[in-house]
Amino acid sequence: MKIKEIHIYAHDLPVKNGPYTMANAEVWALDTTLVKLVAEDGTTGWGETCPVGPTYAEAHAEGARAALKAMAKGLIGADLWPVALHHRMNGLLNGHNYAKAAIDIAAHDLIGKKLGVNVADLLGGAQTERVPSYYATGVGAPDDIARLAKEKLAEGYPRLQIKVGGRPVEIDVETIRKVWEVVGGTGMRLAVDGNRGWTTRDALRVSRECPDVPFIMEQPCNTYQDLEKIRPQVSHGIYMDENSVDLNTVISAAGTGLVDGFGMKVTRIGGLQNMRTFRDICEARNLPHTCDDSWGGDIIAAACTQIASTVRPTLMEGAWLAAPYIEGNYDPENGITIQGGHIQRPTGPGLGVIPDETLFGAPVASY
Repeated sequence: MKIKEIHIYAHDLPVKNGPYTMANAEVWALDTTLVKLVAEDGTTGWGETCPVGPTYAEAHAEGARAALKAMAKGLIGADLWPVALHHRMNGLLNGHNYAKAAIDIAAHDLIGKKLGVNVADLLGGAQTERVPSYYATGVGAPDDIARLAKEKLAEGYPRLQIKVGGRPVEIDVETIRKVWEVVGGTGMRLAVDGNRGWTTRDALRVSRECPDVPFIMEQPCNTYQDLEKIRPQVSHGIYMDENSVDLNTVISAAGTGLVDGFGMKVTRIGGLQNMRTFRDICEARNLPHTCDDSWGGDIIAAACTQIASTVRPTLMEGAWLAAPYIEGNYDPENGITIQGGHIQRPTGPGLGVIPDETLFGAPVASY
């Protein structure tokens, strides 16, 4: 199967009850990029990439579209099979995994539709039909986050991610303790996510002042070297998120014992083909991880859910989706939602969702 057409769309996703606040960003709306691939026989596939603004990672919406335009002409006539497709993309553009991921996801969707199988089957087979999710709180006042924790516990979420950083570390410590007062003994797992917002000093202090609270530190500091520095000094597990920019870094972090797990984004690692390899590396090293993305609608949500369903359940930390923070769905019938803290895997061919193209308007570029 070969690519006959590529269409690129831009679409706005306002944040419900915004802003969404992290240590290094305050987000009111996200600009997502969608890609439609058309094969020679007319079969279509959809992909998506949606960076959380220009400061969360080395990615932004206009950059995604520029990278896709730089590759598009060279991809017409390219083989759709993922390994060959990645070789072709890498020969056309160095880096820019988050843009290549949209093509990769669309290719998986198209191949699944062509063969009449679900993307989870293409990735090795689903281990569950109901994928655990988790809720990320945003940075907020300690009492407010504690109230939110109580709500999400009642809704059935098995895991809570507390956003911290970008403020006096004493407030972060207070927030962690107040949340633990609510969820301690319930079985809900806690992640404390600094989004690179703590200094090494802050991370060490929080671990030393909360030795009785069993949370994992997710990307507490800015660099790989920061994590190396605090690793032998903290009593809490460390998960790498933003620093895990490619498979080479993942192999190094897993192989040296730098981290105890990962918060992984499908588009950061380059799409479902690379995510499949990442999943297998983590299984070989017995490392828990998430299957998330930074933001996006039903296409990204379906891709995260499909790969998450193939992960060994004891290693699946959850799939975070933007669905609770945005209005509506691309697919009015099969749109991805979170119910009872879990996501029902769509079982139709390909990703299992079919977007309403009229939502996106005219393409910003077609090839």
